[in-house]
Amino acid sequence: MKMINKNHYLYLGCILLVFLTIACKTDKKQNTLTETEPQENHIIEVVTRGMDFQTADTLKSGWNTFAYKNLSDEVHFFLMDKLPSDSIAESDIKEDLLPPFDDGMKFLMEGKSDSAMAAFGKIPAWFNDVKRYGGTGLISPGKTAISSIHLKPGKYMMECYVKAANGEWHTSHGMWKFITVLDETTHFSPDEANHTISVSSTNGYVFEAQPKLGINKFKVEFIDQVPHEHLSGHDVNVIKYDASANIDSLVHWMNWMNPTGLRTPTPKGFTFLGGMNNCEAGKTGYFEVVLEPGNYLLISETPKPDEKGMLKTFVIEGN
Repeated sequence: MKMINKNHYLYLGCILLVFLTIACKTDKKQNTLTETEPQENHIIEVVTRGMDFQTADTLKSGWNTFAYKNLSDEVHFFLMDKLPSDSIAESDIKEDLLPPFDDGMKFLMEGKSDSAMAAFGKIPAWFNDVKRYGGTGLISPGKTAISSIHLKPGKYMMECYVKAANGEWHTSHGMWKFITVLDETTHFSPDEANHTISVSSTNGYVFEAQPKLGINKFKVEFIDQVPHEHLSGHDVNVIKYDASANIDSLVHWMNWMNPTGLRTPTPKGFTFLGGMNNCEAGKTGYFEVVLEPGNYLLISETPKPDEKGMLKTFVIEGN
């Protein structure tokens, strides 16, 4: 048997010590990554390829960040409506909720405003108790909207009520989906925002900061929330526009009660980049957008947003 001297034992001991030191450091690094990974990767993907929302049926409560990819050929958004009862079923949506909206819009396109209001009057009473928890602003084909909203446990309806070329609601074409939010929190919080926009029916948009080239993260504070002339509240949409754009045509289009409002095709020269959809009074939402050199505006999907202080323009300069 070959004899092993003391120096050899010493050498083996040093190798073992180095190995254990590296292993401990690796374990600590792995543990650190494991602790931070849920927050870094907590993004819920929503994809639209036609008149649909391809996304999870169940979410955790608390803050959730959504990446909404519009792979269709029309402008869309999504809004999270918290239903007043978990017992509301598909038949309640298809048979009771959507038909009054469909009939009302048909009458508006025919110029019969009294008949339209009578149709809207048949909207089920439970719809008055729906709470809005935000979503994305309008998003053009081929674009992705990033938004973070805080959800309470319950049953939600994710919807898009933009109108198709024939004036029919996207919801009536199947663009709505039930989502259950569990009584289990995400333990996640949005990144710190670069800019804050306060929104109210009295002061419109209060927004002083100048966005910069590149990624901009916005915090939207809903000071109040009231139904405007179009029976809905106010929101924030960020839009890039070029020299061919006419802002008056956009203002007209942002009111769905106009027969051509919120309807395909969109006004020429505008690219919709997302934003924050309706939230209840006192609530907050976040969104982020990459801004390239050009002209931009923030606008609410309400009647006459320019007269309500809910239209702000800004310019992003190049390098």
